[in-house]
Amino acid sequence: MPRGRILFKGLGGIGQVPELRKRIVFTLLMLAVYRIGVQIPTPGIDVAAMVSFFDRAKGTLFGMFNMFSGGALENMSILSLGIMPYISASIIIQLLTVAIPHLEALKKEGEAGRKKISQYTRYGTVGLSIIQGLGIAIALESLTAPDGAPVVAEPGWSFRLLSALTFMSGTVFLMWLGEQITERGVGNGISLIIFAGIVARMPSAMIDTFSLMRTGDIHLALVIFLLVMMAAVIGFICFMERSQRRIPVQYARRVVGRKVYGGQSTHLPLKVNTAGVIPPIFASSIMMFPATIANFIQVPWMQSIAQGLMPGTLFYETIFVMAIIFFCYFYTAMIFNPVDIAENMKKHGGYVPGLRPGRRTSEYIDKVLTRITLIGAIYVSAICVLPSILISKFNVPFYFGGTALLIVVGVGMDTMAQIESHLITRSYEGFMKGARLKGRR
Repeated sequence: MPRGRILFKGLGGIGQVPELRKRIVFTLLMLAVYRIGVQIPTPGIDVAAMVSFFDRAKGTLFGMFNMFSGGALENMSILSLGIMPYISASIIIQLLTVAIPHLEALKKEGEAGRKKISQYTRYGTVGLSIIQGLGIAIALESLTAPDGAPVVAEPGWSFRLLSALTFMSGTVFLMWLGEQITERGVGNGISLIIFAGIVARMPSAMIDTFSLMRTGDIHLALVIFLLVMMAAVIGFICFMERSQRRIPVQYARRVVGRKVYGGQSTHLPLKVNTAGVIPPIFASSIMMFPATIANFIQVPWMQSIAQGLMPGTLFYETIFVMAIIFFCYFYTAMIFNPVDIAENMKKHGGYVPGLRPGRRTSEYIDKVLTRITLIGAIYVSAICVLPSILISKFNVPFYFGGTALLIVVGVGMDTMAQIESHLITRSYEGFMKGARLKGRR
């Protein structure tokens, strides 16, 4: 029976596994708490004025942050910063791990070292959220709605400090919520929070699409075409995210006393998209920075630069693709070290057939990784450029594809894999219960 049919058949028995059922219910409840928090506004802010401002801020860094926060930034809720400070702190710590010997040593210490690095990441999250919260509070004092109404009723340092503390508390709460989901629920908690925020925006986008179809702005044939394309793109993403280049590895036999160890053949899997969704996030942040600054600085030359770097223009798309390719190679080099892989293989008696262990093996792994990273970078670039093409050519009222779709599909695949592992473990337990194991007397 094919693996997909086995999984589909097994998913029907989720309700019969008490532990898995509790984990799924706990995950859904925590995500519901997150969505409730998105609707709680920050004191001292006119929410209606903020909504009108975000209607003008589409295509800027604020629009991207609003997408990742699930609309919390648009509502200026207590969870406005979302989980982005935690992600930024994690990325910064990973980059510093290569540059600072102390962090690199902690990374190699196992579980104790990872806990220490996680603690540093939490401290960094608190610091970044305070800085970002204070910056947003200062920026909000200068914003006005199209009718001239100020976003902040009573500006001043009391508002700034209260808002910064509120935003920081919301980010820390989401960080704790994500850790609880990871420990007691199903899937990666941080990824699921981002997943829930993006998915929560999809119904409104679909409603806008059908509203345009009723008014005649979009034809039914175009809607059908978009649905077919969506299914094709999701299938393509699933295929590429699971694609890997397998390098054959042979382990030599070792004789210890009267026992013989090793001698088996295996492989080293190299993912086509090793960097994941980090490159488009970095590239989007850099490309949208001028458009975001232009919302606060009304200078002619700044406005010209911002207009030239708006999504949909050929200049923007060209630089965007180049930035994604650069960050794909950069981040892959940061998280994957062929020299360490080759040394570990050599220590355990492993080698690639036809290559000498050590430097020759690391050079070969680096060569293969460089080639498949180019394929992964082109794939990520194509998915991220797709929304601009749909908006400029077909007048689609929402971003289809891009970083959001990569996150949604990737998190969905990872969560289903964890559910499958729970079901497989349960099946093995069932096999063990039906067998009688006789021990020695």
